[in-house]
Amino acid sequence: MPSPSPNLRARHPPSSPPPPKPTTPTTQLISHSDRTHISLLDILRLLTGLLLLSSSLSWFITGDSLLWGYRPALTRPSRLKAWLVHPLLPPSLQSRTKKLTQLQRGPIFLTDRELAAYDGSNPSLPIYVAINGSIYDVSVSPHFYGPGGSYSFFAGRDATRAYVTGCFQEDLTPDLRGVEEMFMSVDEDGGERETKEEKREGKLRLERERRVARKKVRDTVRGWESMFDGGKDGKYFWVGRVKREEGWEGKLGPVRELCKKAREGRPKRGATS
Repeated sequence: MPSPSPNLRARHPPSSPPPPKPTTPTTQLISHSDRTHISLLDILRLLTGLLLLSSSLSWFITGDSLLWGYRPALTRPSRLKAWLVHPLLPPSLQSRTKKLTQLQRGPIFLTDRELAAYDGSNPSLPIYVAINGSIYDVSVSPHFYGPGGSYSFFAGRDATRAYVTGCFQEDLTPDLRGVEEMFMSVDEDGGERETKEEKREGKLRLERERRVARKKVRDTVRGWESMFDGGKDGKYFWVGRVKREEGWEGKLGPVRELCKKAREGRPKRGATS
């Protein structure tokens, strides 16, 4: 039998397939993340669903609001009208000059004399009140601020002092000079002369009390401003500012005395022994 040629290769038996590589935790994590990838569209769908759910619950609970009682300006026709149509223009001119009304957008600026025209006596004009130089639209409540209303004396003027003191007849003015005294204690006369040391301490105490009293005045004014600028139900809103020249308070004459109601309501400090 002839010997095999050295150039011929020996046949090897077919090799078995390689064993599968063991799956590591990292590989499992990558595979799982590929299968659970969240797209931007999925996020938008989720947010939309949550928004619809929140609006539905708000309407079910409140009965009249999709935003849990919040009323943005875009949902208030009266506020949009106040910003889109300038109230100083007569209705006939507003209807004929649309381009002009588009230019008259934004806050309004009125002098105290001009503000007096917005007291509700002219049905073609809105009703305005002013506090601390800010003008607010209260046209939605003509039964309160219109002619014959219980608060008609506030319409068409800045009566900041009256909001603080509660004197609605005497203090219908924006002048707040000296009004802080209503929050300062009144010394009762003890019948004895004070020493120099007692006078010095009294002066320092008076300065401290005046700072605290002025803060109370500011807080009171801010409380009223908050009520008229949206407040709880959002029916009133800010529309502009009162135009006044610098140093206007000094031209009002001497500092006003406290009205009787504010004077009698001042806290009493006990007599010194």
